[in-house]
Amino acid sequence: MVLHSSAALDGVFHALADPTRRAMLRSLSSKDHNIGELAAPHRMTFAAASKHVRVLESAGLVRRLVRGRTHICSIEPLPLAKAEKWLRFYERFWTERLDTLDALLRAEDQAPTPSTPIISSRKDMRHGRSKP
Repeated sequence: MVLHSSAALDGVFHALADPTRRAMLRSLSSKDHNIGELAAPHRMTFAAASKHVRVLESAGLVRRLVRGRTHICSIEPLPLAKAEKWLRFYERFWTERLDTLDALLRAEDQAPTPSTPIISSRKDMRHGRSKP
């Protein structure tokens, strides 16, 4: 597996670690928003939302265009695609292992089971005896 810039990938995962930033990215996936629109669902100030947007910007996930006093944000998909590519390696890793486990469990279910003695009473259990 080819590692992409480790610092860039770290920045993406750091930005995605926060649920507010993930929600902001989801909003931006449908259309561009200004900072106030991004802040509104979270009941946060413009300053707090702007800090979240800065983290998204530094990770390369968001581009901000300033028009006068309005800050318009749009999503940048390339860093997400790189993170998804990195995660895909581990998806294959776990899929292979889960497929192996599934095959083992199916083989175990199909294997004949050894007969076990039936213990018919507590007295027999205490003395380690079983009745046929």
